[in-house]
Amino acid sequence: MAHRVVLIPGDGTGPELTEATRRALEATGVEFDWDVREAGADVMDRYGGNPLPPDVLEAIRDTGVALKGPITTPVGGGFRSVNVALRKELDMYAQVRPCKSYPGVRSRFQDVDLIIIRENTEDLYAGIEYEQGTPDAEELIRWIEAHGGKLRHDDAGISIKPISVSGTRRIFEFAFDYARKNNRKKITAVHKANIMKFSDGLWLRVAREVAAENEDIHFDDRIVDNMCMQLVQRPEEYDVLVLPNLYGDVLSDLCAGMIGGLGVAPGANYGDDVAVFEPTHGSAPKYAGQNKVNPIAELLSGMLMLRHLGEHNAAMRLERAIADVIAEGASVTYDMKPTRTDPTAVGTSQVADAIIDKLEAGVTV
Repeated sequence: MAHRVVLIPGDGTGPELTEATRRALEATGVEFDWDVREAGADVMDRYGGNPLPPDVLEAIRDTGVALKGPITTPVGGGFRSVNVALRKELDMYAQVRPCKSYPGVRSRFQDVDLIIIRENTEDLYAGIEYEQGTPDAEELIRWIEAHGGKLRHDDAGISIKPISVSGTRRIFEFAFDYARKNNRKKITAVHKANIMKFSDGLWLRVAREVAAENEDIHFDDRIVDNMCMQLVQRPEEYDVLVLPNLYGDVLSDLCAGMIGGLGVAPGANYGDDVAVFEPTHGSAPKYAGQNKVNPIAELLSGMLMLRHLGEHNAAMRLERAIADVIAEGASVTYDMKPTRTDPTAVGTSQVADAIIDKLEAGVTV
């Protein structure tokens, strides 16, 4: 029976990336019933300036799973981010970003194999902000000072950092479950609890409580600045990192840099009833329609979707085909060549063709 999946091509280079991925996914032999939905900068005029039409959200709620291309965040408009809006509207509280080395990708590191799990809904990215000089900001400053706090300067903009017991508990319960299902042995909670005692301190306390309920998985914790140093010194000592929203955003890009960049970094966002799979890079609108950009991150996101759908053999075969194409180094885009002007670089669709050829030849795992 075909899997019903919402396909959101996105904008910029998104349609090219998702088309390449759709073809590769179908070449695994898994059947899909695609529900194509439009979102992004290209449809804003049709929906009153909204790049995320309501029918997209309803379709994802209905199917429970979506494959999404990158979408441009409008500059200077009132809409902060389609990605953030999707996470909030669908309560996708867990973001998973695997960072894995593939032979053939140029990097200062080898044999990196990390999973970044980022809490998606709280922390400074909750969007609770008060602009400097506004009556609300001034009222909040007066309240803080009346209750024993003191700002160094009162001409400040203020962002609120909520971290809750319930939000922290569910992300760590998700992380332990994800680790168990994916044969991971260790979870590291990342925090700044030595300084932010009531937010990051709560995060660490609840993490330890959940860890005590899951003793089959090893648990430790690291202060976020020390974690950055440890990652570049000995990444092999770490397995699954669980982080609040802001730290998770920063460290996932750090880890992507360790494996060769965002072009090979897939991503997924999970809620209790829905999951959306997408690369971690942007839409690169200046390259739109040029058949030039690297589809590997989108393809690997499709591989994660196969795992989520229970198509584990197909996922393994697709990942092996991708890894083989990368290792051979012939059918890859300009950014994965020894020099970016290498005349042997191929286009987005030709990378997909090479991967499909591997799959149809019966790649083994």
